[in-house]
Amino acid sequence: MRTLVKAMFAGMVLLLTLSCNDNKTDQDQSQTKKEVTAKDILGNPDYMAISYGGYRLKSRDLTLQPTISEIKEDMLILSAMGIRILRTYNVHLPQAFNILVAIRELKEEDPDFEMYVMLGAWIDCKNAWTGQEPDHNVESVQNEAEIARAAALANQYPDIVKVIAVGNEAMVRWATSYYVQPSVILKWVDHLQELKNGGKLPKDLWITSSDDFASWGGGEDSYHTEDLEKLIKAVDYVSMHTYPYHNSHYNPEFWKVPEDEEQLSEIEKVEAAMLRARDFAKSQYKAVSEYVASLGVEKPIHIGETGWATISDGHYGPKGSKATDEYKEGRYHDLMRAWTNAEGISCFYFEAFDEQWKDAHNAKGSENHFGLFTIDGKAKYALWEMVDKGTFKGLTRNGNPIVKTYDGDKEALMMDVLVPPSINE
Repeated sequence: MRTLVKAMFAGMVLLLTLSCNDNKTDQDQSQTKKEVTAKDILGNPDYMAISYGGYRLKSRDLTLQPTISEIKEDMLILSAMGIRILRTYNVHLPQAFNILVAIRELKEEDPDFEMYVMLGAWIDCKNAWTGQEPDHNVESVQNEAEIARAAALANQYPDIVKVIAVGNEAMVRWATSYYVQPSVILKWVDHLQELKNGGKLPKDLWITSSDDFASWGGGEDSYHTEDLEKLIKAVDYVSMHTYPYHNSHYNPEFWKVPEDEEQLSEIEKVEAAMLRARDFAKSQYKAVSEYVASLGVEKPIHIGETGWATISDGHYGPKGSKATDEYKEGRYHDLMRAWTNAEGISCFYFEAFDEQWKDAHNAKGSENHFGLFTIDGKAKYALWEMVDKGTFKGLTRNGNPIVKTYDGDKEALMMDVLVPPSINE
C-alpha cells in the first residue's frame, strides 16, 4: 500500500516542498503570538505530551484519512486536557499534513490556542512490508523522500513543528518486519542537523529518533555499538520507549504477585502491581540514562512512548498476564504522569484515541485499545475525573458528547479488573 500512497501523495508533497525552502514567511511570523522552542516545552509540565493518530476506521487508505474537521475536533479535546505537544509517526500519509493544517486553522481562529508537534519520519529497511525477506543491513529507497517531506513540513510550519523524530522503533531487533541498523538512523539525523546548521531548517528545531529503551543502550550489550554512540551524540535529545504492559508477558517477574503479598486483598494486589509497573519503567529510564552518561554525554532523555491497553484477548488478557483493563490503564497513566512531571521528563503517553486499523482483523486485539478515549469519544477511567469537572463540556467526537465509559459505573468497571497471577503460577 505504501508504494501506492507515495504515488498518489507525490503531487501534494512536490508542491509543498517547492513552497517550503525559504525560512519563515511573513505570514508565519504574523501568526506566531509567542515563540517557544523544543527546549522550552520538553520536560515542562505545562506542556503535556501525547501520541496521536486520528484514524477512526479499520484502514488508513488514502480515501479514509481523518478530515481536517475531525482532527480539529480532536485537537480541542486534547487541548482541554492540557495537552500541548503531539507526536505523529509518518509523513507519507496525508494525516500528518492535515494535523498541521488543523492546528494552524485553530490558531487563526483563536490566537491563544497552543499545540506543537513532534513530527515522525518513518524509516524502513529494504523489502519491508513487501512480502519479501527484509534486508536489515540495507535501507529502503523510500527513506530519502520521507525525510525530505518531514523537512519540508518543518519549514512550512515552524511555529508548530518543534521536533523531527527519525524512525519509530526502527533499530530494535524485535521489529522484524522493518528494523534498520543504527548507521541508517545516524545518517538521516546527521543530514537533518546539517540542514539546520546550514540555515535550511529552523535553528531551534530538535532532531531525535524515538526507539525502544534497548536500542538506546539500556538493554543488551549487543546494542552498544560505535554507531549508537555517535547517534547519541548527534541527536538533540534521546526519545526512549518503555512498556511494562508488554513486559507483563515477556518479562513477567516484576508483574506477578510475590509470596509476601499473597495475603493482600485483590485490589491491594492490583495497586502493588501497578506500582511495580511504574518502577519497571523507571528502571528502564535509569538504564538508558546510565548508558548515556557512561559515554560522557549530558543530554535530555524523554519518554517518546509508554501506555497501557484496556482490552486484550491475547498475551495480556484473561488467559494471559491479566494486565488489561481500564482501571489499570488509569492507574498507570496517573503514576507515570506524576513521576515524569515531578522529574521534568516529557512523557508522550500512548495514546490519545483508540485506533482500530492496527489489528483490523481482531476487534479485541490490544493494539486497538491503547487510547484514553474510545473511537466514539467515550472517556476511559483515566479521564473520568476530568468529565466530572466539566473539562469536555461542549466538546464532541464524531458528533458524540464526551461521556464516561461504563456509564460512569465504577462497580461495573471493577468487575472487569483481574488480579495478576501469583509468582508460583
